[in-house]
Amino acid sequence: MKDAQPRAIYLRDYTVPAFLIDTVELFFELDFEQTYVESRLAIRRNPQAVDARASLVLDGEELELQWLRLDQRELAVNEFSYAADRLEIRDVPDQFVLHSRVRLEPHKNTALSGLYKSRSMFCTQCEAEGFRRITFFPDRPDVLSVFTTTITAPAEAFPVLLGNGNPDGIGKTDDGRHWARWHDPIPKPAYLFALVAGDLQSLDDEFVTRSGKHVTLRLFVEAKDLDKTEFAMRALKQSMRWDEEKYNREYDLDVFMIVAVDDFNMGAMENKGLNIFNTAAVLANPAITTDASFQRIAGIVAHEYFHNWSGNRVTCRDWFQLSLKEGFTVFRDAEFSADHGSATVKRIEDVALLRSSQFAEDAGPMAHPVRPDSYIEINNFYTLTVYEKGAEVVRMIRELIGHDAFYQGADLYFARHDGQAVTCDDFVRAMEDCSGRDLGQFKRWYSQAGTPLLTVRDEWDESAGVFTLHVSQSAKPTPGQTEKAPWHIPLRMGLVGSAGDLSLQLSGVQLGTEAVLELTEPSHTFRFEGLNERPVASLLRGFSAPVKLDYPLPRAKLAHLARTDSDGFVRWDSVQSLALQVLLERIEDDDLSAAADETLLAVMRDVLNDASLDGALAAQLLSLPTELYLSEQVEKIDPLRIHRARRGLREQLAKALRPELLAAYRRNQSQEPWDINADQIAKRSLKNICLGYLCLLDDNEARECAKTQFDANENMTDVLAAMTSIVHNEHDANGLLADRMIAEFKTRWQHEALAMNLWLQVQSTRPSPSALQDIERLRRAPEFDIHNPNKVRALIGAWSNANPVGFHRQDSAGYVFLASEIAALDAMNPQIAARLLTPLTRWKRFEAPYAAGMKAALQTLLDAPSLSRDSYEVVSKSLE
Repeated sequence: MKDAQPRAIYLRDYTVPAFLIDTVELFFELDFEQTYVESRLAIRRNPQAVDARASLVLDGEELELQWLRLDQRELAVNEFSYAADRLEIRDVPDQFVLHSRVRLEPHKNTALSGLYKSRSMFCTQCEAEGFRRITFFPDRPDVLSVFTTTITAPAEAFPVLLGNGNPDGIGKTDDGRHWARWHDPIPKPAYLFALVAGDLQSLDDEFVTRSGKHVTLRLFVEAKDLDKTEFAMRALKQSMRWDEEKYNREYDLDVFMIVAVDDFNMGAMENKGLNIFNTAAVLANPAITTDASFQRIAGIVAHEYFHNWSGNRVTCRDWFQLSLKEGFTVFRDAEFSADHGSATVKRIEDVALLRSSQFAEDAGPMAHPVRPDSYIEINNFYTLTVYEKGAEVVRMIRELIGHDAFYQGADLYFARHDGQAVTCDDFVRAMEDCSGRDLGQFKRWYSQAGTPLLTVRDEWDESAGVFTLHVSQSAKPTPGQTEKAPWHIPLRMGLVGSAGDLSLQLSGVQLGTEAVLELTEPSHTFRFEGLNERPVASLLRGFSAPVKLDYPLPRAKLAHLARTDSDGFVRWDSVQSLALQVLLERIEDDDLSAAADETLLAVMRDVLNDASLDGALAAQLLSLPTELYLSEQVEKIDPLRIHRARRGLREQLAKALRPELLAAYRRNQSQEPWDINADQIAKRSLKNICLGYLCLLDDNEARECAKTQFDANENMTDVLAAMTSIVHNEHDANGLLADRMIAEFKTRWQHEALAMNLWLQVQSTRPSPSALQDIERLRRAPEFDIHNPNKVRALIGAWSNANPVGFHRQDSAGYVFLASEIAALDAMNPQIAARLLTPLTRWKRFEAPYAAGMKAALQTLLDAPSLSRDSYEVVSKSLE
């Protein structure tokens, strides 16, 4: 049977583990070409197991078994079977110790799952099912064990040996090797196991918890990267303090460590006490790191630290409950980022990602609930739905029960389930118990896929002073779910009059100037009384629910909300809606000569002229909806029409607003030394979006601004913005300057891998029909390495996901190239290959010439003789 046709795993089939493992002792003998792993597992039958006489079945993948002992007796080959990644031992006692020895070849592990080599370093990645590539084990999250790990390795090549928990001994051997033992006293599932060995240096610090415990903090990197560690250390200490103050969570071990690894499939991993990070998610200094990356790094450091409780101390019963830890922790890291920056801008950024990408996931062939019903390969369910929509589900609970009850519920959840593997239902139950609310209907957010649509219409009775809102909810079918029951949706709203927010009186009850309407039925009617003027409804304040909104407002009213609404999100959303109306008309007409809309121009002129407005919010207000978001708003996608419409409107805005853009650009130049504080980030954000508009024009002054900013080389945010503004605009006079910038950037940063990833990304996202030729050229360049996930994402991923005009060609050449790259990657790293498939999966939404080419590329992959489970699941569902 080929690997591409395995069976699906279903939530309904969950049963408790037949055996529990109380303690795990691991012994690693690391060497350059091979590694030996011995394990001693203290095993006992689970008293809650369905079958009291079941055989012992352990997972084991690509393990070369050396020997196997049960209570010190070596087992004969006829006493067990090892085939199809499964070790089975029959007729085992109720309690025993299983001792095994296996051989691995980490240097050949290109999948980057289990134990592998990254450059000169050994490291691990065990979530979701990588521990089975290290030793035999029930590789599931509901088996929690106390781990002790002893690592032996050549001392000169691997002077640093790290494991989970607290250090528990070190020593040397007679043959030039040394060893270190680590003990983790807190039971954990195998997916949280970690090991690192390498020639590393560290930035060391200390954190004193509120109870007075001294915790050693260590951030390990290769020597060349030691100057890029201070920001992450600062973010870690901020995260630890914030979690104590916001959630009453203290750290529980004596040491907390982070290791930066260059070859890593994910952003970072919350292994207990030993977080392993992709270098792109932890290394930072202003010379190679943009403001957006600084903020992303702070959020990721916080996210992985917060997992110590929401994921480690309280973990998932099974992988269907993945959002229990990930959705809750994304919510927590978003709170952290909002508290340490602009809460409004953070919310806007999160909603923009949801609308452009998660909503697309909800509408595509891989649509699934926050808690999926089934999967073939769990790696495919580390999705925006599980993470980002899962966070929105947590946010809605807080919206419904209130802040006080929510944080009491979080305390109860941690206290009640500490040391347990639990479900999403357990989390909701804690919230119900602390609030007195019945959230039974609300739990449909965990079980139903898709994005609800709220259709809103209003009426105004001037004589009675009554404004009525009619609200209905609906949702389109998704794979396996043709009918949708009504969701429980919190709709935060206000009414805006000529001078701002109005007092709300709903059916005789005074509510202040803002209310949360709870939608539980297919339709509702709300009557607001006592009004002296017709208001404009301000809906979905703070984006109170992950829904689409159909509430058509004329442009004048959208402009009024954009100028006067007290909710920053609604202000931004009103500008987006105004721009969307204009852009959809232009897409429909495909008329590049259409004049810029005067209402939109007036709103943007006001934003540019308002020096008191937060620059980061102003930059968001000036940003048009993305091409990806626009593609979700049309019946059939023609990427070139969408690109022409958006580009044309941006050029017209730039031409009409040129004086204001130049003035805002100059006003936001900073004479202060670089810092990552909110004021400077805001100035750089506004300055650089102005520069992006100006460089759309064939304008010598704009080019000179970009050239001066690039040559100043003050920080990567400004350097990258200047280079992108020139490279992405192919005016005749820009060509030589673009080539010079690309060459000079390479000369400056050719020894900095993270900076060169930005170099690849700028070129791969250049919106040009000849982009494929650039990709093919860069694919052969020494700066690219197909074995490194960061470089794959920077070049191939950025091109196929973020460059619609460069990727979607009517001759299908882009699809053919992407399919060939996926096929090559699939044999090396199935996780990364499967993630590259996303741009092809929604082929049914595209116009005919594109759809046929995308479908053909998917079919070519499906016909491949040895497609991985990861890719097979995505391809087969896309073609259904």
